[in-house]
Amino acid sequence: MRLTASLLALLLPVGMAAQQQKPLGENLQSWFDRAKSYLPNAATSPIASTAAKAAATNVVTLTKDNWQSVLTPSTTDPFEGPETWMVFFTGGNKTCYGRCAGVEKAWNESAALLAADPSSPKLAYANCDKQAVLCSAWTAAAATIWYIQLPIAQPDQSTPATTIRIIPLNTTTTTASDIGKIHTEKTYEKRPVYESALHPFDGWVAQYGLLLPLGYVLYGFAYIPSWTFMIVISMGSRYIMGKRTGGTQAGSTQGSAPLGGAPPANERAR
Repeated sequence: MRLTASLLALLLPVGMAAQQQKPLGENLQSWFDRAKSYLPNAATSPIASTAAKAAATNVVTLTKDNWQSVLTPSTTDPFEGPETWMVFFTGGNKTCYGRCAGVEKAWNESAALLAADPSSPKLAYANCDKQAVLCSAWTAAAATIWYIQLPIAQPDQSTPATTIRIIPLNTTTTTASDIGKIHTEKTYEKRPVYESALHPFDGWVAQYGLLLPLGYVLYGFAYIPSWTFMIVISMGSRYIMGKRTGGTQAGSTQGSAPLGGAPPANERAR
């Protein structure tokens, strides 16, 4: 009897521990998650969050539908000089291969800094993943900044040319200070003035109203597999070579008699 009581006394704590083992395992993850909620989140920077909010307030989003109305001088006073815009082109996995996150952060921080400068240019941006037609029409690539000086009509109703300078951005080393210096230190002047038939304001394509249609065409070509062009070129070259070979063979056949055939009639008459 004493032995049985002793065994029960020893086995009772073991049984209780076995019953409590499963609930402990189930609750371990919830306890860990609860403890994590009290730790500061290092992935979310207050500075980055504030900069993103400031950029959202001060930066205009360009689309294929609104860019012409947005990029228009807000004044008609010719003495105020050209109206300056900095347009930032970025992208995602398709157009920037997932490498634009760092330069986007720098852009947001610079937008917050430039907002405090009354002489700073107006700011706009376009995501080429979402605005593929616009970027195709402009032939704009991520990550770049287009420094645009929009002219104001003169008293004689003439409008000077729109000056554009394209500044490429290094996706790994560009900082907010680098972007700010484009305006504050006029580093944009180191870049040549953009001149092209595809100039979005003064090029002949834009003058004839063909900029967006061309953007749709280029956008469509971008989604056609490369092997399609190879097949078309191969079929075209074979067709041309076939026509040339057929014409050459026909000409040679008409100019000579078949082997082993009868001589021409004029020779038989002789």
